Amino acid sequence: MSDPMTGAVTETRLSRGEWEWRRQRHRERVDALIGDYLRSRRRGSKHPVIDFLFTYYSSRPAHVRRWHPGYGVVLADADEFLSMRGYRRVDGGVSVDPAYLSSRTGALAATEALLRATASRPARLGCFGLHEWAMVYRTDDIRHDLPLRLGRAGTDAVVDQMPLHCTHFDAFRFFTPAARPHNEAELSRDRQLSDEQPGCLHATMDLYRACFTLAPLIDSALTLDSFALALRSRELDMRASPYDLRALGYPPVPIETPTGRAQYVREQSEIADAGAILRARVADRCRELLGQT
Repeated sequence: MSDPMTGAVTETRLSRGEWEWRRQRHRERVDALIGDYLRSRRRGSKHPVIDFLFTYYSSRPAHVRRWHPGYGVVLADADEFLSMRGYRRVDGGVSVDPAYLSSRTGALAATEALLRATASRPARLGCFGLHEWAMVYRTDDIRHDLPLRLGRAGTDAVVDQMPLHCTHFDAFRFFTPAARPHNEAELSRDRQLSDEQPGCLHATMDLYRACFTLAPLIDSALTLDSFALALRSRELDMRASPYDLRALGYPPVPIETPTGRAQYVREQSEIADAGAILRARVADRCRELLGQT
């Protein structure tokens, strides 16, 4: 941690009782958020909405459940943390190793640069989640084992009638070949720094990836905040998709109608506002960590 007045690095020390209490509160929050899902997952059940946050991001539930104090915190009587990557023994306990921080400066700098660039642009709220429609446009290769609300022809007709304004490469790259020319721009990985914008649901979901890939430097409270917002974003993403998820308890946002588009923009705007605050927190933490290398 750094002192906001002097810029000097300060150190937080937690007794075993203190850090165990924080870890337990963290686990309780995770259980309240996705406990039912995790229990179903252990029984082998699949979930087309929540699974994405683990399969697409090559993440695991352990990334959400595991508690880390973050860099600059010394945990007393905490040898169990030594079995995890990035920790070392210090006088009075265990903490994240400065050598590990130094090894992650490239990732920290790249993450901050992308988040600052994204935050520098106004939120665009006119995409209506059509990227999911573009992924099944004029193909029989459906990405999820779910019915299409409007059927095959009706789904294609929506893409034919509405312009695509996707700005997120990692969504665009899954467009069908027939859908790609419909997008207002041909996106690429090289252009990501100049294309990302804060209204995009997937750019907000990516804050979770930014946090868990920087563990244990990033504290778990920030990671879980990012996961919770990613979950909220993913739910809207799929409710506005061409799939019928009513059997799973997700009412559709019918973006093929004016009422549905207005609803989507309202919910997207609320998520973008929350994402702006969270994006600044993650970017600021990256900058603080870079200042300690």
